[in-house]
Amino acid sequence: MTALLGLMLLCLLLSTAMPRLLVRATWPEREPVLALGVWQCLVVSVLLCCGLGLVLAASAAVPAVREALFRSAPRQVVDAYGFADAGLWGAAAALLLAYGGLHTAVALAREVRAARAARSLRQAELARLAPDLPPGAGAGGDGARERLVVLESLQPEAWSLPGPAARLVVTTGALRRLSDRELAAVLDHERGHVRARHHWLLQCGEALAAGFPGVAVFAAFRDEVGRLVELAADDAASRRHGRLATALALVELNSGRGVFGTCPAQRAEVPRRVDRLLAGEPRLPVRHRVRLTAAGLTALAVPLLLALAPGLHALL
Repeated sequence: MTALLGLMLLCLLLSTAMPRLLVRATWPEREPVLALGVWQCLVVSVLLCCGLGLVLAASAAVPAVREALFRSAPRQVVDAYGFADAGLWGAAAALLLAYGGLHTAVALAREVRAARAARSLRQAELARLAPDLPPGAGAGGDGARERLVVLESLQPEAWSLPGPAARLVVTTGALRRLSDRELAAVLDHERGHVRARHHWLLQCGEALAAGFPGVAVFAAFRDEVGRLVELAADDAASRRHGRLATALALVELNSGRGVFGTCPAQRAEVPRRVDRLLAGEPRLPVRHRVRLTAAGLTALAVPLLLALAPGLHALL
């Protein structure tokens, strides 16, 4: 059962050392979309290690599972995995990994259900407080699927409600404070969240971190996704309306909240986003982006290779 042991060791490495390297890296500030992809590859790779490990452990512990999976495989392939030598530890590993898989599914379902309920309540509240503008008013490329809602409030705010009928919400305080270009940048920022389905990533991050509070990779994934989606949306707005307009819009929306002075740590991200936009650092060279993409894809491929290695070696 060297394949199972290798998968568990790889899972340990990916869930401890790799998140630290990614959190300390500076390149995600310049490539937030690519960084989101690498983080997703890392998390999926950890889940792959657990899933493939569950398949191998279940094959060792339950002969019926082994016969179903290896029915058409040559005898030397089955022998190469060493299922007969697994003993009690194979059964224990299968039970532990099965519990982890069930726990993950329950946590994700609970998070999705809670997010949908909160979104429905907020949509109902918006419908009560403010009528929709005519179809197409303030809409972007999504046309009829996107509506702009103006909410009466002195506080300058803007946010989005994703879903089949996406809503972009802006308060009258924001309309009064922002210039036309700044308002357009804010709306494109929110459209960036909706179009990229950032809420799915946030829900997955929350579910994994809540379901496994002691696993570093899931906690880091939740925190970094929350930061990177904002940077990615900032870039989407700045490409169309300029970095200065996007930075000024951030300042106007947050100037009355005490985020630019001595402020709590969770609010310190807004000044960093403004500084990043004003600095205007260029994107990474293409060769660096290719290397990082290859590294993320490699993280996905290694668990598969480890799981298949004994069988392939036996065939060769």
